[in-house]
Amino acid sequence: MGSWQRLLLFHGVSLWGGARACAPLCGRQMLVCWRQLSGAESETLKQRRTQIMSRGLPKQKPIEGVKQVIVVASGKGGVGKSTTAVNLALALGANDSSKAVGLLDVDVYGPSVPKMMNLKGNPELSESNLMRPLLNYGVACMSMGFLVEETAPVVWRGLMVMSAIEKLLRQTGPHLFYSLAQFYLMDPKAQKQDPRWQVDWGQLDYLVVDMPPGTGDVQLSVSQNIPISGAVIVSTPQDIALMDAHKGAEMFRKVHVPVLGLVQNMSVFQCPKCRHKTHIFGADGARRLARTLDLDVLGDVPLHLNIREASDTGQPIVFSQPESDEAKAYLRIAAEVVKRLPSPPDHPPASCSLPEA
Repeated sequence: MGSWQRLLLFHGVSLWGGARACAPLCGRQMLVCWRQLSGAESETLKQRRTQIMSRGLPKQKPIEGVKQVIVVASGKGGVGKSTTAVNLALALGANDSSKAVGLLDVDVYGPSVPKMMNLKGNPELSESNLMRPLLNYGVACMSMGFLVEETAPVVWRGLMVMSAIEKLLRQTGPHLFYSLAQFYLMDPKAQKQDPRWQVDWGQLDYLVVDMPPGTGDVQLSVSQNIPISGAVIVSTPQDIALMDAHKGAEMFRKVHVPVLGLVQNMSVFQCPKCRHKTHIFGADGARRLARTLDLDVLGDVPLHLNIREASDTGQPIVFSQPESDEAKAYLRIAAEVVKRLPSPPDHPPASCSLPEA
């Protein structure tokens, strides 16, 4: 029913889109008109819903050469998610030296991986003009921090971020490296004609993805576009952090990503002099949340000066102090993660090409 012909009911008065005068309606007339409108609107909504549902969700396409993808997420920032992701990646390699591990930082607005992994510079190009991840401590790393200046803010809208993340995830054919600013300042027609940038991940057993905090576009895009083996939720024991961690776990469940468990970060502080333990952020909050969600706690990581110093100097604790209690906490968490992963495919996924825009 067109807007010109639509009947609006306002206190029993019919308001027509034409030049007719307003006329009062009795109760029966109002009921008949309402049913007619409701029936027409309901049918239109059903047709629209059918069209949308027929499109379905984006078809998941695996990343070439990557056997299993593990996302590390949190509902709230500042709970040690990136520190956990970095040390988890290193611990996966330390527990089994035969495994090849990669680390992808998709926190576009606040990338931490370059500093924590002591990496700088632009990625080199492969023979097929694909970006090669930077390598340190045996882990292949890719981050938006390699593509922009360290102090330069990334001021992008959601669609631009989604496009950038998709290209960091996938390898779809020969592409040249373009700076992101140059690429997105191009005319849209020029973008279609010019080559874009992609990443050559090589052959990986595990790709650890450091997600941004929250449950927004990035989380949804990653979850719906690639098959994820499991999600690790990081939280402190504090109630405020746990509220958002709960939302993060529920989001992954809604998009059918298995949640492997929770990491309780900054679980306790031990005084280096008197050895007295203090639960600064509360005691066992993540364990209570895990019981509520019917999940496991993968491990506890203490609040310790060594972890912070190691991260800030670009020498993560698992690499620089592997025999410390703090490093052993991450090693145990990595072992628990591997136990809960589904069996990997016999062969890495074959190359998948995206349709041309």
